Amino acid sequence: MSRNVIEGEERRAEGRGESLDPQSAEATHASDLCGEELVLRYPDAEEPVIDGESLAVRPGAVTALVGPNGSGKSTLLKGLANQLSPDSGSVLLDGRDVQSLGTKELARKLGLLSQENVSPGSISVEELVRHGRYPHRGFFEGVSEEDECAVRDAISLAGVEHLRDREVSSLSGGQRQLVWIAMVLAQDTDVLLLDEPTTFLDLHHQLEVMEIVRTLREERKITVVLVLHDVEQAARYADYVLALEGGTIHARGTPEEVVTEEMLAEVFRVEATVEPGPEGPRITPHGPLHERTDR
Repeated sequence: MSRNVIEGEERRAEGRGESLDPQSAEATHASDLCGEELVLRYPDAEEPVIDGESLAVRPGAVTALVGPNGSGKSTLLKGLANQLSPDSGSVLLDGRDVQSLGTKELARKLGLLSQENVSPGSISVEELVRHGRYPHRGFFEGVSEEDECAVRDAISLAGVEHLRDREVSSLSGGQRQLVWIAMVLAQDTDVLLLDEPTTFLDLHHQLEVMEIVRTLREERKITVVLVLHDVEQAARYADYVLALEGGTIHARGTPEEVVTEEMLAEVFRVEATVEPGPEGPRITPHGPLHERTDR
């Protein structure tokens, strides 16, 4: 058995509550998501981006994937979301291979917010959010009261009630991102995958997005996996961090375990000071490292 599979087994044991982590007991009802020996490549690529990596996501917790551009963060997320079929290995959701699930069945269990979001120019915010309910309706079924409640709840949680009747095309980038998040929230899934949800947003909207993530963890016990460029943001809001480099999981664990001066030097090629803070490790960057540094 490879080291990756052994680590994956250890993480799954933790996710089943077989550890002293205080979050485990209250998260046992949340969905379990793991990848085993995943090999992921794009159709036009000769070499895989992810080559034989395993991971298990802690149910009911927030896990952040960090790493430099091209490290495989978004590719790994697409593999977990069944947007990219593995050459080998498998993704299991509550013990079932995601490839064995129908499109609607998977969408009732797992929501994905990708980087490529396009909507008709004339659609309203409420109409777009209502599209998130499609997995819960039959082909000929209309919108139920349960659907409307889920839409209202998602709009409220995303903080976009004042935008309900606005056309999506008239919104700012930050407002539009919150609306897309509301649409995914309306799916009412136990697992939520977010691909760079704060990229290109101003600081105000970044914090709004991350506060939504915090609420999902603390009040809904939803399992969240998100790709983040901001390592300090990951350290502040995530329960667990996976640092990727060159398609390999370089480090995994709590923010305190992963976000270290050594990791920043080895993975991000940055010289920095890392100090403990009230909401996670605090990073003070000093400059780029132009050669790989073994520390």
